[in-house]
Amino acid sequence: MVITPIPDPDPAVERPFGAWATPVTSEVVVAAAVRLGEVRVDGTDVVWAEGRPGEGGRTQLVRRRADGGADELLPEGRNARTAVHEYGGAAWWVRDGVVWFTDWADQRLYRLEPGSAPVALTPEPARPRGDRYADGELSPDGTRIVCVRERHHGDRATDVVNEIVVLDATVSESHGPGEPQVLVTGPDFVAAPRHSPDGATLAWLQWNHPAMPWDAGELVIRDLATGEETVVAGGPGESVTEPQWRPDGSLWFLSDRTDWWNLYRWLPGRDIEAVVRTEADIGVPAWAFGTSRYAVLDDGRVVVARWRDGFDGLAVRGVDGTLTDLDLPFTAVGAVVAAGPDAVVVVAGSPTAEPGVHRVDLPDPGPSGTAPSGTGPSGTAPRVETLRAPRDLGLAADEISRPEAVRFPSVDGAGEPRTARALFYPPVNPRFRGPAGERPPLLVVIHGGPTSKAAPVLDIGVQYWTSRGFAVVDVDYGGSSGYGRPYRELLRGQWGVVDVADCLAAARALAGRGRADPDRLCIRGRSAGGYTTLAALARDDTPFAAGADHFGVADLEALARDTHKFESRYLDGLLGPYPAERDVYVQRSPITHVDRFARPLIVLQGTEDAVVPPAQSEAIVAALRGKGVPVAYLLFEGEQHGFRRAENVRRALDAELSFYAQVLGFPLGENGENIEPVEVENI
Repeated sequence: MVITPIPDPDPAVERPFGAWATPVTSEVVVAAAVRLGEVRVDGTDVVWAEGRPGEGGRTQLVRRRADGGADELLPEGRNARTAVHEYGGAAWWVRDGVVWFTDWADQRLYRLEPGSAPVALTPEPARPRGDRYADGELSPDGTRIVCVRERHHGDRATDVVNEIVVLDATVSESHGPGEPQVLVTGPDFVAAPRHSPDGATLAWLQWNHPAMPWDAGELVIRDLATGEETVVAGGPGESVTEPQWRPDGSLWFLSDRTDWWNLYRWLPGRDIEAVVRTEADIGVPAWAFGTSRYAVLDDGRVVVARWRDGFDGLAVRGVDGTLTDLDLPFTAVGAVVAAGPDAVVVVAGSPTAEPGVHRVDLPDPGPSGTAPSGTGPSGTAPRVETLRAPRDLGLAADEISRPEAVRFPSVDGAGEPRTARALFYPPVNPRFRGPAGERPPLLVVIHGGPTSKAAPVLDIGVQYWTSRGFAVVDVDYGGSSGYGRPYRELLRGQWGVVDVADCLAAARALAGRGRADPDRLCIRGRSAGGYTTLAALARDDTPFAAGADHFGVADLEALARDTHKFESRYLDGLLGPYPAERDVYVQRSPITHVDRFARPLIVLQGTEDAVVPPAQSEAIVAALRGKGVPVAYLLFEGEQHGFRRAENVRRALDAELSFYAQVLGFPLGENGENIEPVEVENI
């Protein structure tokens, strides 16, 4: 959908911040929106996943042919999405035109041949959706699939078993869906099963409670003939991810053994060798399966995505070992996949463009094996062909708020001074200005995770706010990824302390610099960010005038007892082991400090959230109602951990805007949007 321009008033009409008329409505936010997922190269074709809010959050697979045409692969009603770890990822893979995928409805694994209906490869589980599949790979001879299976024997986290299994890649009249054979069992978690090129060796990742995959894990190989196993890399204090075999029998992987997720390779009988060593994170936290942050090309060069100072980008490692940044506009890269001898396909976006699927052809490396400054010896820049364009939103350059990397003073868990980081988006709308002498309201945005990070890519949901006259700061508080392991570990034992300190410091710093109104500072967050939002409001010295909690945690002790397996011991590292450290859980739970709450709050929650159950939101809402604090509560039927349906995404945005308008006192309705007011109790 292209935005319909609103009529231009006189240049820079004065209007209250928050009430600027904008073409960026909630309808525009969701119209034709897609969430691009993994991408695969299949011969000369490229296949990618599209999550579509307009289709109820369904994930469709799209094949782009060499002739430029595109086909949707899944028939109506099919949804390539897995519930393994609840966060999913790597729900499909492809070879020679055939697709294998996990269907969201029943979590069974299916085979889809061109022109045919999907055929189930796995049996109906004993419990509905009880057997879930992810992160699969076809054996070199194409006859077998090896993948992760998560089996749910009951409703508790302890009733879940994660294993690596192998099964036939086809079904026939002589045999239907068969019970997969277990290859690896015992570790609490497994991921990334990968066959060596000759099919004789299997590699995989494994880790155990209480570690999360970004804390510690092991890269293991097994000789399939003898059963002999070897731990190649990893262990306490080392995170390993993205194993990938090469034709010469070498095994490549990412490790943070030097405090940065860098690239290494291993050959039997040899020491591990660093391939790309740089003070930047190539890897990302494995919240979902199927991350792809590097690609080895046939000519020996390696293309990596790397986070540096809050921004992502692509670099190429030449055959001489030199690492050179590529001259490209991308600032957030979701996937990197090899596409021939000298090209990669990436899912990437920039501050002025949502993520798209792009083919990047590298310039001739020249005699030295690399190109200076990201260009070839003749000065030729990498050539970019867009395979799946982002939406044309019709916004001019001067209508887009661009992220600015900002630093500001904060403190660590011991109160010692340190520097925190964020991305700041100023209010931008060339048609309007705020009243003379007035500063804009500020939304302090807290990302989820908490081991995640702010993404410096065009997010129309952010522009929804900045185009109305809000300033936005997306905080990469201590514990965020992309700044190396020491920064990531600032939150160890300090959740609810360091993150809150950084969010308060960001708000105060921006107000002190004259970039925000100190009386109209607001805070909003999703999931772990919702917890930080609540914790920041549950303070006598909070600077915030209001907050928005999107499916956040109110009761840490209840979460320790009732959440899914993947995160069931996550709090051990963030707070301490439970119940030994029960006092910490109680003391840092926002629900414990309801007496300190005085600021209005809106809470948004999905009914089917297995990560942060609805009881968390209901507890804080009931407590604030009882205390007489202004509160609004919206419960979205059928939504999980994050809203995927277009109508719910729209309602959540507009309700939050209505909430701020009532609390901060600016008018709504100037945009002709007919926003339904949200009911704020006790206001």
